[in-house]
Amino acid sequence: RDSDMVQVLSAKWVIPVEPENVVLEDHSVVVENGKIVEVLPTAEANTKYASASKWMGEDSVLLPGFVNAHTHASMTLLRGLADDLPLMPWLTQHIWPAEGKFVDPKFVEEGTKIAMAEMIKGGTTTFNDMYFFPNVAGKAVNEAGMRAVIGLITIGFPSAYAGKPDLDMNANVKEYLNKGREVNAEFQAYPLVTCAVAPHAPYTCGEEGLKLAKEFADEIGVPFHIHLQETAGECEDWSKAQAQAERPIATLNRIGLVNERLIAVHVTQATDEEIKILAAAGASVVHCPESNMKLASGTCRVADMLAAGINVGIGTDGCSSNNDLDMFSEMRTASFLGKLTAMNPEVMAAPKSIHMATMGSAKALGLDNKVGSLVPGKDADIQAVSLGGIESLPLYNCASHLVYCTGRHQVTDVWVAGKQLLKERKLTTLDETALMATAREWGIKIKENDQKKE
Repeated sequence: RDSDMVQVLSAKWVIPVEPENVVLEDHSVVVENGKIVEVLPTAEANTKYASASKWMGEDSVLLPGFVNAHTHASMTLLRGLADDLPLMPWLTQHIWPAEGKFVDPKFVEEGTKIAMAEMIKGGTTTFNDMYFFPNVAGKAVNEAGMRAVIGLITIGFPSAYAGKPDLDMNANVKEYLNKGREVNAEFQAYPLVTCAVAPHAPYTCGEEGLKLAKEFADEIGVPFHIHLQETAGECEDWSKAQAQAERPIATLNRIGLVNERLIAVHVTQATDEEIKILAAAGASVVHCPESNMKLASGTCRVADMLAAGINVGIGTDGCSSNNDLDMFSEMRTASFLGKLTAMNPEVMAAPKSIHMATMGSAKALGLDNKVGSLVPGKDADIQAVSLGGIESLPLYNCASHLVYCTGRHQVTDVWVAGKQLLKERKLTTLDETALMATAREWGIKIKENDQKKE
């Protein structure tokens, strides 16, 4: 295995992310047994590690692989199925019927592989997933050599994966959690796959369901990944149904779910008071700007959250509401939308967006001790991005270029735990040609079914 020997990865620039706002010129990252041993000037590295295997990117920047903090990976198979619709018609008339008919282990296995191929080619090395058949997704991740936190999906309704039509919401939640227990046990065998308890949302689980999910997350000591306050309607409906007219964050706080293990996704509706609650508890927010804009869900007050000390990561959401898994585009959108929302061009500067897409997301997933920055002792999850093309010249500031004028097609090489998963734009563990054929086949079936309903 190429991760067992000493590798010296050298580039014109290295952005370690820790410390923040640093760009090192003519530096190398030394990797041994899948871990980063040292970051040092290339001239020194060549002398000190003369016999090591060498990788050189003359016009490249090395930075941590992106951590996509919120995905529904296998929904890649529904990319572009139904666009430009309000959330509820989109879900009830297109997405849910397609899922009801097609989602099974094969859909999840093949959809996840297609998503991983897209992610790796875009510099993403870790993703935080929430979808049905997490056991199948985790196995696919392990085989591809990628890193992931796989959500043990929990919802109050039946699906092909778990639950029964004749059960109430709480009984269905229990069925999903029982399945989750088995999946968590399976994942112990996979070195780069961990899990989170992943209730879909407060309104699809109910307060009692959330309490059951909390008990399970506490017992196995994993993060709690949930869609939270994504739309104004969700907040209004929830508070109308509560005796004390609470909004979702207040309910989660009352039952002890707002803590440092909470991964709160979207949070486009946050009051000053709610921002204080999240900050005091050490909870993390995952910002999905493109999905929020596409579905017109609302705007996350990222600059205010960061100012309050909340850890914020970045996610793409699923392909059906984005419609890609492109963290370069997500970083840029986060930066621009953050400035516009705050009406302040100084907030969400380029290094902050890079930090959110790497360390911020890693911390949200509880993986900041392993990934998210290029420092000795961490796993070697690294991407190389070429800045030698006409679209990158002239180059005054490497960090601002990465966020404001770099596309994912400029990622040339990717390593996860020292193993090269992308080599000169070619995937090494996934068969891209075969996956393209698979995607086309699914597309034909799903399109025929969607047209029949109309």
